Amino acid sequence: MHAYRTQTCGELRAENAGTEARLSGWVHRMRDHGNLLFVDLRDHYGLTQCVIDSESDIFPQIEGLRLETVICVTGRVEERSEDTKNADLPTGGVELRIDACEVLGTTEPLPLEVNSDRDYGEEVRLRYRFLDLRREKVHQNIMLRSSVISSIRRRMIDQGFMEFQTPILTSTSPEGARDFLVPSRLHPGQFYALPQAPQQFKQLIMMAGFDRYFQIAPCFRDEDARADRSPGEFYQLDIEMSFVTQDDVFNAIEPVLHGVFEEFAEGRAVSPAPFPRITYADSLQKYGSDKPDLRNPIEMSDITDTFRGSGFKIFAGMIEKDENVRVWAIPAPGGGSRAFCDRMNSWAQKQGQPGLGYIFFRDGEGAGPVAKNIGEERTGALRDQLGLKDGDAVFFVAGVPKDFAGFAGQARTQVGEALELVDENRFEFCWIVDYPMYELDESTGKIEFSHNPFSMPQGGIEALETMEPLDVLAYQYDIVCNGIELSSGAIRNHRPEIMYKAFGIAGYSQEEVETEFAGMLNALKYGAPPHGGSAPGIDRIVMLLADEPNIREVILFPMNQQAQDLMMNAPVPVDDERLKELSLRLALPPAAKKEG
Repeated sequence: MHAYRTQTCGELRAENAGTEARLSGWVHRMRDHGNLLFVDLRDHYGLTQCVIDSESDIFPQIEGLRLETVICVTGRVEERSEDTKNADLPTGGVELRIDACEVLGTTEPLPLEVNSDRDYGEEVRLRYRFLDLRREKVHQNIMLRSSVISSIRRRMIDQGFMEFQTPILTSTSPEGARDFLVPSRLHPGQFYALPQAPQQFKQLIMMAGFDRYFQIAPCFRDEDARADRSPGEFYQLDIEMSFVTQDDVFNAIEPVLHGVFEEFAEGRAVSPAPFPRITYADSLQKYGSDKPDLRNPIEMSDITDTFRGSGFKIFAGMIEKDENVRVWAIPAPGGGSRAFCDRMNSWAQKQGQPGLGYIFFRDGEGAGPVAKNIGEERTGALRDQLGLKDGDAVFFVAGVPKDFAGFAGQARTQVGEALELVDENRFEFCWIVDYPMYELDESTGKIEFSHNPFSMPQGGIEALETMEPLDVLAYQYDIVCNGIELSSGAIRNHRPEIMYKAFGIAGYSQEEVETEFAGMLNALKYGAPPHGGSAPGIDRIVMLLADEPNIREVILFPMNQQAQDLMMNAPVPVDDERLKELSLRLALPPAAKKEG
């Protein structure tokens, strides 16, 4: 017999009854029934009920065990009686009658209960993450993550993609976040950067003559945490292809994402391919966001003309004074009551807005101050335009769209959730396409790249030379699922002259381009193929499939909100000797003064 186990704790079945077995695992739960003591033994694979009679010589030993003690038990497998079988447990038809027990690992008093769903808070859970990971839901999430990655890898290889590994110690790259820097001992005063993404390398792989590359790639960005973003590091499915158009990239990625989500959806519906394609401009206008949640059926409309010259003086005056002013309508099917409209108005005020204008429909007509001011004819035309009926409502936001689009999107979300219009049992995908190549930094007045700086402008160099920079669109795209951006991507700029021009518009001199992107630029000069790709986020994919509100729940050893590893105690100060070896000297900010 094996030293530790003949079967796992998830393996025994009725056909094993009458045999001798040995199991090893953690004491998950104990139940004292007087003459019998039941011990639920747990390992990676499952849970088995073990039982010992109070008259056994080893009963006192087992009775004194703490939860989470690691033990090895040997005994006879017995089939449970019909009235004691547990149909919810794969091993629920049998139990192990304990004849011998060996303690393999003792435990101190537990800082958190493994057999409980109680929330112990971020600090305790992350400090004792090795215990937290024993809890069933967290354990399942990590197993799901492994299965998802395996599925992705298989699907990519089946499509003819080859897996390559790119460097971790590299140079800085303009991905839009702060780099993590690593000092060089051999080159004093110089630093490597951890890759924000393998962007330049995967393009160089294409220029090196390979094709259809992928990688489950670690990425490092020194940015603040949020619910769908892990501080410090994350993983993405990095993809690049040669001699492709935007459509070719979509056609390669869609079957992978659709297939993976369908495989692990557990009954939830998944958007069929091809996924809808929405322009960036349309997405902002209809949904108030470039990450629209299409489970919410509400689409906003531009109804500026309804208020132009109307009796609703606030909007009419704004439109008359500024030609850039627009009025957007947010339909609210089923929201046609004054009480709901007032609640939405109060919500808007809590967001720092003056409020939300509204009309609600009853008895064949519109009600509320707005309807009264614009008149019956305009109200009726608006109702018909938006397809509204009695029992519905519509809300209004007005101003310059770039200033209010985000709030309008929040209002759309609030209406959809409050009226329970969002189908939670679906995965709705879409592509956002036709991103502007540039954007204006209003604080500095400078033109900057709005997306990936290595993207091909639509219209090539002619567009850069003849169009206003802010009007130039790029072959850039995002894929979005349920309001979460899974990836950015682009058809790349493979022409040196276009790269010089594109970066020049963003304020880079030729010398700066040649210095900062020497490797990329040099490769472009020696015959670069048209190429493009994308990089869906692994953590976000698993987060969606696991139906978790926070990305931390699908990462083995996440950091806290302050980018600290509480379990391994990182980051930590470095002693003077090591600093000297790296030719570094610290210049710390002054310590904050204590109050009182």
